[in-house]
Amino acid sequence: MECLVYRVPMRDPGDASGITRLIDEGALAANEILAIFGKTEGNGCVNDFTRGYAMSALSAMLAPRLGVAADAVPGRVAMVMSGGTEGGLSPHFLVFAARPGDAPRPGRKALAIGTARTEKLRPEAIGRAPQARAVTTAVRAAMERAAIADATDVHWVQVKCPLLTSERVAEAEADGRPAATADTYASMGLSRGAAALGVALALGEIDRATLDSAAIGRDVGLWSARASSSAGIELMHNEVVVLGNSALWSGERVIAHGVMRDAIDLPAVTGVLRDLDFAVTGQLEQAEAARIDAVLAKAEASHSGMIRTRSPPRNGRGCGWAGCRRSVTGRRTASSSSSTARRKSCASFFASMPNSARSGC
Repeated sequence: MECLVYRVPMRDPGDASGITRLIDEGALAANEILAIFGKTEGNGCVNDFTRGYAMSALSAMLAPRLGVAADAVPGRVAMVMSGGTEGGLSPHFLVFAARPGDAPRPGRKALAIGTARTEKLRPEAIGRAPQARAVTTAVRAAMERAAIADATDVHWVQVKCPLLTSERVAEAEADGRPAATADTYASMGLSRGAAALGVALALGEIDRATLDSAAIGRDVGLWSARASSSAGIELMHNEVVVLGNSALWSGERVIAHGVMRDAIDLPAVTGVLRDLDFAVTGQLEQAEAARIDAVLAKAEASHSGMIRTRSPPRNGRGCGWAGCRRSVTGRRTASSSSSTARRKSCASFFASMPNSARSGC
């Protein structure tokens, strides 16, 4: 199999026309699509309706092309929508597809993808160890579907996870099993933390004995270098997409990752590019940059409120922490991928390899 990656612009959260053209013009078959990541113009908070709106638009478009009802599409295609495109990030979709390709080349691994989902969670499980363990099981299932046997070949795991609403908190209380928090916004962080630690457990980054509900969102010594988690109101299960390299897949695309120590850690980014055989001496030449399909990056402001040792400007006119974070998130990569993730910052790159690229990358 060969993994295909398409970066498609969207005019608004309901705009699926770019993917429609790919299908209707024959570049891509609907039944080849395994996953769609979307970055929408929402606020990224509990009440962000744009994530569900984008999923509804995609489901309505794909349903007749897959020959299924619209409400059955999310069970066929893993859809992960994330709100928030402030700064320099344009709303867009990343479409991941798989189709039969050439025979795998001996000694060469290529981009591979696998998807899985957990069962729907009870509200009281959100942000707690049961959610993390469910994600662990799903990650392992997705790795198996991607034909990735070695966890070191996994470079990015995307999880879309649920959050708590007032109704869900009340449901848990009524059942005598209180939720992890009554603060709906705080529930987003707890759910993301549980999902990320579930990934860490699946990839051998933490020990099972260290994973308990009390540690989630509190013990910063537990983290994953390859997890990216996003919480949303539009689901009660966890949607899992694993990206890595496998000797059983073909094609020119590969993925690599590295950990950023903060959101302006440029050497970490150039290190990932070098892992993908880019000769980085400064700005990439146009021909080299064209090899990059997409960059996945995740970062947050330092808990100290500082940019390294300095205070950021707070008048809205400079590049304070939020602005710097967005510029990193908005960078784009290539047809293979490299990813960096940790508790504070992460980025991932997809790039196609030149014919002279070394084997085993």
